Amino acid sequence: MIITSFGVIFDNIAPDNYSQRMEKLNLSKLEQHLAKAAWILKGPVDAADFKVYIFPLLFFKRISDVYDEEYHVALEESGGDPEYAELAELHRFIIPDGCHWNDVRQTTVNVGHALQTAFREIEKANQQLLYGIFGDAPWTNKEKLPDALLINLIEHFSQYNLSNEAVDPDILGQSYEYLIKQFADLTNKKAGEFYTPRSVVHLIGQIVDAQEGESIYDPACGTGGMLLECIEHLRAAGRDYRTLNMYGQEKNLTTSTIARMNMFLHGIEDFQIVRGDTLRQPGHLENDTLQQFDCVIANPPFSLKEWGAEQWVNDPYGRNIAGAPPQSNGDMAWVQHMIRSMKPRTGRMAVVLPHGALFRKGAEGRIRQALIEQDMLEAVIGLGPNIFYGTTLAACVLVFRAQKAASKRNNVLFIDAADQVRVGRAQNFLEQQHVDTIYQWYRDFRDVPNHARVASTDDIREKDFNLNIPLYVEKETVNDLPTLEEALAELETAAGEAWAAEERFKGLLKEFNLVI
Repeated sequence: MIITSFGVIFDNIAPDNYSQRMEKLNLSKLEQHLAKAAWILKGPVDAADFKVYIFPLLFFKRISDVYDEEYHVALEESGGDPEYAELAELHRFIIPDGCHWNDVRQTTVNVGHALQTAFREIEKANQQLLYGIFGDAPWTNKEKLPDALLINLIEHFSQYNLSNEAVDPDILGQSYEYLIKQFADLTNKKAGEFYTPRSVVHLIGQIVDAQEGESIYDPACGTGGMLLECIEHLRAAGRDYRTLNMYGQEKNLTTSTIARMNMFLHGIEDFQIVRGDTLRQPGHLENDTLQQFDCVIANPPFSLKEWGAEQWVNDPYGRNIAGAPPQSNGDMAWVQHMIRSMKPRTGRMAVVLPHGALFRKGAEGRIRQALIEQDMLEAVIGLGPNIFYGTTLAACVLVFRAQKAASKRNNVLFIDAADQVRVGRAQNFLEQQHVDTIYQWYRDFRDVPNHARVASTDDIREKDFNLNIPLYVEKETVNDLPTLEEALAELETAAGEAWAAEERFKGLLKEFNLVI
């Protein structure tokens, strides 16, 4: 059995001392700690690549500290038997001999090689759970990562214990989300590829309203934020979030590994996140057909080009339920993939798209028509501009249900929430009060002057299946112009005041013996 022998570590540590050496971390302290770790890399490493190095180190430190904690508990239970404490069944993850954090910490030469070796051996020892999770960062590139820098970084991470006793999974998960956002702030142009503003994620979580025991799927899961939101949705309601079954797929290697680490660091174990191109090679299948889920959520890449149109006409998974999208734009490919991934009775989905998907003609127009006639589209929600990283454009959320409620059949709710933002200097923000307002409009499913309108399928057909929100939600104009009589009266009053002022001015000139 290739388990590190940690008996030496604990030989001279009494149980009380082991507990005393742990400093309980709060969220603020952990956030500051992680932010400083990122800044150690500043200079030789581009800000866009911080996440490639920081996240694996954080996860490595976490699983090493949890292993130590599990070892210590088993050691106490067995009356000090190190062989018993090393049993694989007593540990969440196996750490091979020489691959623990403390082993790497003792390395002073070729530190990057030691890290890379530890990562690969841990992945091989835990293939079902951790294979590939540390990514493929060039740890042995000494021009970018000299030994002195890595030693500094490792020592920084060594300041705090990240075991369950020292830091709650909730706190660790929140700090991880903080770090993801910090990297998004630093790399604004590229951040939209892996980060969706948490307020938008929260709105989508409320809309799909995950229930205990359900399955959740995100075909473009990024760092896993939307999946975790469904968990938080149940947790906040005091319900058993551990009953959820989480599934995701992500094309980018680094981002997919971050998503998996994110799940573990939030204390989630029942999940399947696979790496791959969802539109070309969907990764969640049952009997060679698409696996179907209760909730399907995503913020896929906007207007993706070269998305795989060549195989869509004869798609082996039957996803062209409404037609083939144009080769130059994959928005409607994502929509149809997600619809096909919904369970036929309980399925519901929410997808973030650019506004162009609502009104572009040609193949996309024909797809919209087919989907509307199938009566699965429930709501179109227009969000405010400049709330997503990397684009100032406004986005929208489309909500579909496999079976709409009887009161909503043959109707679609249009919501104009463009003014539901706090305007910032460089970026706008969708805050909690805005999310609450938008969700209230969605839940009520009724007309709201200037903001929401329920349109029938016939209404939409009359507009040639164009879903552009201003066609349905008309802004009321307030006529505050005065009548002709009122304008003349105001003019007469103003003229009188002007003449009176002139007379006063002339009087002052005479008083001081001045002549005009």
